Amino acid sequence: MAEVNKTNAIRLLDKTKTPYEIHAYDPEDGQIHGTAVAEKIGKPPEKVFKTLVAHQGAAIFVFVIPVAAELDLKLAAKAAGVKKVEMLPLKDLLNRTGYIRGGCSPIGMKKLYPTFLDSSAEDLDTILVSAGKIGLQMELAPLALAEQVKGKFVPLIRLEGAEGE
Repeated sequence: MAEVNKTNAIRLLDKTKTPYEIHAYDPEDGQIHGTAVAEKIGKPPEKVFKTLVAHQGAAIFVFVIPVAAELDLKLAAKAAGVKKVEMLPLKDLLNRTGYIRGGCSPIGMKKLYPTFLDSSAEDLDTILVSAGKIGLQMELAPLALAEQVKGKFVPLIRLEGAEGE
């Protein structure tokens, strides 16, 4: 792997000797949403997770959920121990996390924010998350990811049939 591809997330995993595998994909077609990425790297969408950043006032929270799922803001707020959370405005993402949309990794943000992983990840041998750059995904054990970000496994996603958006 070329040194140019070493993101903060990759450097942190190397530093802690956490096993991971990098999967690169071509983002040139602009298709960088989660399900397209899963298809490009040949992985089932339920193993590929997206990193969402929310806030409640000045407090920042990180949620890691399957790419095809939708974050349930009520469950997210409950997990974070606050009344309500809102998605962080896109314009604030780089400044608060050090990452851009499509390349936001739960590992290696500017600060270690409270991080919550959807409980569906616990049952998988490995999951994939952004490696900190558009075009790169990292595959690692969910527990290794949770250890790295001091994350907790909690239910976070809106389940099928739970309509009422």
